[in-house]
Amino acid sequence: MVKKTIKHIIQLVKRILGNNKYFKLQLARINFLHSQSLRKIRKKYRKNQKINVLFFLIHEPVWKYSLLYKLFENDERFEPLILVCPYESYGNEIMVEYMDKAYEGFKSKGYRIKKALNKDGTWINVEKELKPDIIFFTNPHRLSKPEYLIENYKNYLTGYVPYNFGNSHMLNLFHDQDFHNQVWKIFAETDIHKKYSVDIARNRGKNVVVTGFPGTDDFLLEDKNIDKSIFWKHKNTKKLIWAPHHTIDDDKNFISFSSFLVYYDYIFKILDQYKGKLEIVFKPHPLLKIKLYEHEKWGKERTDRYYQKWSAHAYGNLNDSDYVDLFKTSDAMIHDSGSFLIEYLYTSKPVLRTDIDDSICKRLNTFGVMAYSVHYLAKNYDEIDLFIKQVLDGEDPKKEEREIFKKNYLLPPGNNLASHNIYNYIKEQIE
Repeated sequence: MVKKTIKHIIQLVKRILGNNKYFKLQLARINFLHSQSLRKIRKKYRKNQKINVLFFLIHEPVWKYSLLYKLFENDERFEPLILVCPYESYGNEIMVEYMDKAYEGFKSKGYRIKKALNKDGTWINVEKELKPDIIFFTNPHRLSKPEYLIENYKNYLTGYVPYNFGNSHMLNLFHDQDFHNQVWKIFAETDIHKKYSVDIARNRGKNVVVTGFPGTDDFLLEDKNIDKSIFWKHKNTKKLIWAPHHTIDDDKNFISFSSFLVYYDYIFKILDQYKGKLEIVFKPHPLLKIKLYEHEKWGKERTDRYYQKWSAHAYGNLNDSDYVDLFKTSDAMIHDSGSFLIEYLYTSKPVLRTDIDDSICKRLNTFGVMAYSVHYLAKNYDEIDLFIKQVLDGEDPKKEEREIFKKNYLLPPGNNLASHNIYNYIKEQIE
């Protein structure tokens, strides 16, 4: 009854004020709540009390906070924790599978982590049980339970790092959802991305801070000793990644990138053609398997068999988890991905884009088009084969173009890593 009354009052106020004035009123209220939260945290910080930093994680591949988490962990003034939240888009079975996989993966790497789902089937009450001061989100979309969406955390300091390096033409979806206007701070990739928010968002991007993209910090760090055998089965081969996108539903008006259904069999033929010279790691988008399960010509049995074929192949392998070290140990990549369009450019290695039509640039923003232009491009088998021959021969005609793009657009501001920029910004705000 109380909820219905509140809803009725809100609808009445909207009618009286109009949507635009009502939004401004809501935004003013949220900004006030953020300023109150900031004052509370400053008091806590000055009393030498721990600042609890909570990261909401939906699924493992969107995690872009590894270095930032470590910076907080190594600062005795902060207590970071990851909460694995439910991913509800594909039913209960997939939800539990994703939560368990993320939990085990992060726990094995030494992170402090909890699952939102308790053993007795109840869900964690964040405010009462975890008592966060700062919350970082990993996704702006409504993919989780209402308890873990931003509208329940307006009175907290909330931060967001985009889960991929923004390149989509759907500027409203990635810059002007309610989430983007309600979050305390968005830590943006470049000045170009901030301008998208200034031009598109209803709050004119006033909560956007340009820091660089933390998801690529590891590519800018000195290489550590990486166990290549985790990904690659041979020493004296050229090492290629194939990373197909999940959008096999053929919706050209949305983000249809995937050419998987065109090349899934041909890529195996390449392994046979260049046996002993080349090996390939299959790095599918995490949603591809789910989409194939639902596909009328694939289904679970055929999909699982196909994935297992990669793991079992003498010159192939499957990777469905963290990809930084995979990228670092590779020699080249073929993809039709969204985020990898920009992220792989940090490696300075040759990269080929496979497209199924000529309208790809219509589905990219201006930054995405610039990144696309420094790729090798293929629309058929012969052009893929030409790229592979170049990789085997060590030829890379587009190398200089990629390096110029990287220098001009991809390096974080202030001669610093993006995670350091975010960490320093948080410290400046609360000290």
